[in-house]
This record gives sequence, structure tokens and C-alpha cells, in this order.
Amino acid sequence: MIIPRMAPHPRNPLRGEPASPVAPHRLAVRVYYEDTDFSGVVYHASYLRFLERGRTEFLRALGIAHRGVFAGGGADGFHFVVRAMTVEFLKPALMDDELCVETHPSATRGASIDMMQKIRRGCEVLLTAKVRIAVVAGGKARRIPAGILAKLKASTVAGPLV
Repeated sequence: MIIPRMAPHPRNPLRGEPASPVAPHRLAVRVYYEDTDFSGVVYHASYLRFLERGRTEFLRALGIAHRGVFAGGGADGFHFVVRAMTVEFLKPALMDDELCVETHPSATRGASIDMMQKIRRGCEVLLTAKVRIAVVAGGKARRIPAGILAKLKASTVAGPLV
């Protein structure tokens, strides 16, 4: 299978490619010195930052901006928090590598979202992650607002993408 090279978003290269029912959201990430350990290999915690950027840009591509949901305040404000994450490190990334963070929701429920993520270098899968995101307000779980839930459900792909 040939994985197409990512094309940056025409208006903003940080946004990546939007998710669709047949493809995950894709975000290009370059590995910098600060992301590596003393040997030039990506430090394991750096992958978590790459995954977070992928989830954030996925939401932004759907028109869901973190600042907007935080600023809702009162009954309308909420936060997305990682409740659980399973990461499988398959191959190391190296300094100067160009990586692709792929993100798509695999299940959406009333107060949580399950996401599948992969980090690739070209055709090679370097890392896979299953992430459960909870929606909270005032320290308690809350239902995802209907408009946001509809956007998430429209982009949900059952199971992992290859």
C-alpha cells in the first residue's frame, strides 16, 4: 500500500489534512533536537506531545477550538482530558525525521471519545496509540454538547485504519 505524502493545508500548514470517513486527519511534525535524547533518538515523552498536537489539530479541523470550549465558562465551558492511553512503540524516530501524526475517532459516546492515532515516517508505522478522551467541567464528567458531538460522530471511523 502506498501512503501519499502529506500536503500542507493550503491556508495553514499546521492544520494538516481533515479527517473524512475514509481517511484520518494527518499532521506533519518535524523532529528537532529538543525532541531527542542524547543519542538523537526521539525521547518517549516527546511522542505524547506529537500525539496531543495531532488531536488538537484534528479538533481544530472540525471547527472545535480549545480556547472556544474553555472560554464558554459557566455551564457551557468544558475541557477535554486524557482518561486512558495505550501506546505501542514499534520503531524509533530520529532527529530531523519528518513524521506524520494520523488521528481519527473510533467511538463517540455521551461524555467520552475514543481515538486511534499512529505516527508514521513515510510508510513505516513507528507508534500506535489508543486514547480515551473524557469531557469534564468543574472536575466532573459532562455530556459532549450536541453540536460538537455531531461533528465528532460524522468523522468517526469504526476500528483502526491501515
